[in-house]
Amino acid sequence: MAVNLATKYSSQIAEVFTAGSFVKGKTSTTFDLTGVKTLKVYTPVTVPEVDYTREGMARYGAVTEMQDIVQELKMTQDKAFTLTIDKGNYLDQNMSKRAADMLRLQINEQSTPAADKYALKRFAMMAGTIATAEEAPTKDTIVELISTGAQALDDNLVPESDRYVYVTSEVYKMIRLSPEFTGLEGLGVKAIGKGVCGEISGLNIVRVPKSYMPDGCFFIITHKNSVLMPYKISDAKVHNDPVGVSGALIEGRHYYDAFVLGAKCTGVYALVLAGNKLAAPTISISSLKATVTTPAGAEEVRYTVDGTDPRYSDSAKVYAAAVTLTAGTTIRTAAFASNRFTSDLAEASC
Repeated sequence: MAVNLATKYSSQIAEVFTAGSFVKGKTSTTFDLTGVKTLKVYTPVTVPEVDYTREGMARYGAVTEMQDIVQELKMTQDKAFTLTIDKGNYLDQNMSKRAADMLRLQINEQSTPAADKYALKRFAMMAGTIATAEEAPTKDTIVELISTGAQALDDNLVPESDRYVYVTSEVYKMIRLSPEFTGLEGLGVKAIGKGVCGEISGLNIVRVPKSYMPDGCFFIITHKNSVLMPYKISDAKVHNDPVGVSGALIEGRHYYDAFVLGAKCTGVYALVLAGNKLAAPTISISSLKATVTTPAGAEEVRYTVDGTDPRYSDSAKVYAAAVTLTAGTTIRTAAFASNRFTSDLAEASC
């Protein structure tokens, strides 16, 4: 007879994932994808102020209907696992392989690291600012580089609280050995959360294993409200003595994804090796037709003609042939690849 303990074990898996993750708890919870596969986020577009005119019928300026930028968030990571605990092995090993403990071990050693690695890669690939360095940071340069990232957030009016910088232990060691170390208030104090081990330039330092950081990425700065990591546990079961198994059969399925919110993308900053980032597309316009040249290494170029950012906009299209424009239109493009960091924006107007 199979005994389904889905409710009990689903809650346990969620608790284990949250406790073991370096990323979970440091992302926005504003948007809820529970019960849905996709979510469209609408961001109202404000207009610049104009001088007030004391005469005429349009004293406040031309009337403009407020528009929206739409970003579609689609869940893509649907993972599963299954394993058995033979009753004979269970008894021979002093009953050390309890199903609940093995389920927890599976989450800690496989599911949680995989989800964190995926999230950090997504944050780096889709960061609002992807800065480049020709070589790896050193103890003499790391503090200035991180401070430059913090300054970028400041300049874009990103709130000062809930900022995180994800670094490897190697980079953390550079910070500790940097000449500016004595001036970093709070660095090295007791941890205030999973992986958090101090503060630098107003950023909470999160030290992650080297294998978690995307290849060619030196550090990632995020503001909590700029990133999402919706996580679902769709299924968790322990079957006792199912057909064909003398013992326990454990099955699990977890469903998650990670996103950078386009409207708040300036709250995400990554420093990467210059050679690992795609060059921006080149655009030429002739007779109201825009021709886009795909940079080397890019798998596709996306573009918009409505003023939105093709890295996040729901209206972005994949470039295939020359795009016909109308007078005054601006085309914006970005290049993408699965193994390279996203290019800067390129735009042109006619």
